[in-house]
Amino acid sequence: MAEGEKLIPINIEDEMKSAYIDYSMSVIVSRALPDVRDGLKPVHRRVLYGMHELGVRANTAHKKSARIVGEVLGKYHPHGDTSVYDTMVRMAQEWSLRYMLIDGQGNFGSIDGDSPAAMRYTEARMRKISEDMLADIDKDTVDHKLNFDDTLKEPTVLPTRIPGLLVNGASGIAVGMATNMPPHNLTEVVNGTVAYIENNDIEIDELMQHIKAPDFPTGGTIYGYDGVKEAFHTGRGRVVLRGKANIEEVNGRECIIVNEIPYQVNKADMIKKTADLVNDKKIDGISTIRDESDRNGMRIVYVLKRDAIPNIVLNKLYKYTALQSSFSVNNIALVNGRPEMLNLKDLIHHFVEHRHEVVVRRTKYELNKAEERAHILEGLIIASDNIDEVIALIRASANADEARAKLIERFELTEIQAKAIVEMRLRQLTGLEQDKLRAEYDALMKTIEDLKDILDKKERRMDIIKEELLEVQSKYGDDRRSLIEYAGGDLSIEDMIPDEKVVITISHAGYIKRTSLTEYKTQNRGGVGQKASTTRNEDFLEHLFVGTNHQYMLFFTQKGKCFWMRVYEIPEGSKTSKGRAIQNLINIEQDDKVMAFICTQDLKDEDYINSHYVIMATKNGQVKKTSLEQYSRPRTNGINAITIKENDELLEAKLTTGESQVMLALRSGKAIRFEEAKTRPMGRNASGVRGIRLQNDKDQVVGMIAVNDMDSNILVVSENGYGKRSSLEDYRITNRGGKGVKTISITEKTGNLVAIKNVTDEDDLMIINKSGIAIRMTVSDLRVMGRATQGVKLINLKGSDSIAAVAKVMKDEDEEELEGQSLENESADEGGTAIDNNETEN
Repeated sequence: MAEGEKLIPINIEDEMKSAYIDYSMSVIVSRALPDVRDGLKPVHRRVLYGMHELGVRANTAHKKSARIVGEVLGKYHPHGDTSVYDTMVRMAQEWSLRYMLIDGQGNFGSIDGDSPAAMRYTEARMRKISEDMLADIDKDTVDHKLNFDDTLKEPTVLPTRIPGLLVNGASGIAVGMATNMPPHNLTEVVNGTVAYIENNDIEIDELMQHIKAPDFPTGGTIYGYDGVKEAFHTGRGRVVLRGKANIEEVNGRECIIVNEIPYQVNKADMIKKTADLVNDKKIDGISTIRDESDRNGMRIVYVLKRDAIPNIVLNKLYKYTALQSSFSVNNIALVNGRPEMLNLKDLIHHFVEHRHEVVVRRTKYELNKAEERAHILEGLIIASDNIDEVIALIRASANADEARAKLIERFELTEIQAKAIVEMRLRQLTGLEQDKLRAEYDALMKTIEDLKDILDKKERRMDIIKEELLEVQSKYGDDRRSLIEYAGGDLSIEDMIPDEKVVITISHAGYIKRTSLTEYKTQNRGGVGQKASTTRNEDFLEHLFVGTNHQYMLFFTQKGKCFWMRVYEIPEGSKTSKGRAIQNLINIEQDDKVMAFICTQDLKDEDYINSHYVIMATKNGQVKKTSLEQYSRPRTNGINAITIKENDELLEAKLTTGESQVMLALRSGKAIRFEEAKTRPMGRNASGVRGIRLQNDKDQVVGMIAVNDMDSNILVVSENGYGKRSSLEDYRITNRGGKGVKTISITEKTGNLVAIKNVTDEDDLMIINKSGIAIRMTVSDLRVMGRATQGVKLINLKGSDSIAAVAKVMKDEDEEELEGQSLENESADEGGTAIDNNETEN
């Protein structure tokens, strides 16, 4: 052992403990976590300060990145050059930061994960917003500390005017803790901060009216609001993010087009993983994937197979790929050098406190400078008032020191004033310059008074903070990029969607759309009408509901499922567009089919849902009544409306008030009429009770109607083209579950019954043959006849052709009375006659 050295025995366990604690504290405090005041980690702060010191402003030329990295490394950041350059790069990427802090020139990487060019090739300069983060740094607004070799000073925090932590977020992994803070919209953050300044006791829920949710640089959709709410209230929460996808037709093929992807998702990786899932048959329905992104924006095209249902494929993409990902919020930041978990109000509070301190320190600094200048001006004014004596005194002095001493003695000046007088230039002796001195002095006295007033009154300081924030907002504020989809029809979304009147039309082939009522012009009877809708392959409009955007559509399928949709979620289309296939809008199974639609009012209105019922009928004669209340809580994958037994299927569903009469008709020509009250309300999973007894194994129900208007007629049609219209009174009211009465004489000539409808003279009929021919006729051409007759021939059929379906359609005299209708849950035919929803047919 060398001379003077000695060994100190240390317990290794204690040494490890203390060394690890030191290391972890160093990582927490000076590497991985952002400061709550300016939202920056030390490396970001050093990069910006280094650029400030180099003079690389937003209005100067770009400088080589290597030059900036060298400056930061040599002066402030004693770590690797890659850490500094990577930080710089991230601050210049529009998909990484919501408000970029650096303006890069050259290859700064891509959203596909391509690495940026080396720092010797790229150039950078500050962005304007960064200058606002450094504004007033030279006015002693923040503390400075010595750098790593104690030769220079660097700021411990920036005097930022931008609420950096909220607008750009932060993420970092320290030791034993991590932070992951989402970015927000600057306009919203400023509004929230101003609201906090005006009322310090503001609740977090009130702040959330200003700051609605995070706002990510890559846009996307925030799916569901609970996670956001939790994060704002507690500082922790899980925000689910979805890419923005539209279903479009490209070259005759249905495609899913993605224009925005979730934050921090690598586009190339996402596409590769999706392709792997398609190849492994985990996702079916996609034939090819193309990345058509270019300088105009992102565009990923998933071309679908012909038989694929876009909505189902899209949901699979959300489920299995990064097109839906989650951002786990964990708001941990340094408060006075200690890590703390912060909620939304805490973050705003600490930023406002920091701004307050900056304003106080800046005002003190400016007051100091103003008082120093005023002091000198006082001396100069005394000198200019006694200029001849001053000149004589200076000329008589041997040197400057003597002149200063004489001036101090003669005019009772201070050292500083005397020095300023001795150094005065001859031009300051002109009359104009003397006036300038007095004007400057008067203006300074006003400034000093104002600065003292600011230091005396907290309200004034808060007003200054507010004004500077609003100025920042007007310079950098923009619209939010991430949409918010409040899950499960959350009411908040309704504030954004006007509750205007709309017309919902559904075609025979299952195409649906909504159109603003204003598109339907009022015409007098006898007008030629307008072209109503373009449909494909001789399709025609079968249903028309008039409602409002906030109402609900219920869809019932053959397998007894019920799907739920807000009217505003139905795609909007013009009067002449064909609409979108219902299959693509709801998560319906491929071998299932929508059989019935109901348009209802507010499902959150307890009185309404408890006083209305849904009555259903199946092919095998079961009927079931369920309170509408049971359908007021939707699920994306649908809910069970009725349990369908084997070899049965749902045929019809109607909305009633509990007062209607129900009619069921059988293939064998029998029909039954009973009071709705005869079926008691049951739960959703029940399979119902017998409505009518089938004649034989081959018999089945062909239709159900729910009648409120006792004056309406009953129309029945058989498969060989015979039909007839009878009065409702011809059918006596019996008990539920009987065999029914004869509604049409079924013979070989007439064929089996295919349809039952309730009609009035204003209705039109569309009869569709199995061969695909559709014939339209008016109901008023049919006279009312007795119940047991075989009816009249409605159409002539060729060969072995027969009738496949009968539908009530809208008149083409146009919708002249739609405007004036009561919209109490009514639907109307295109001729403008209001018919109750309960009577709208499939």
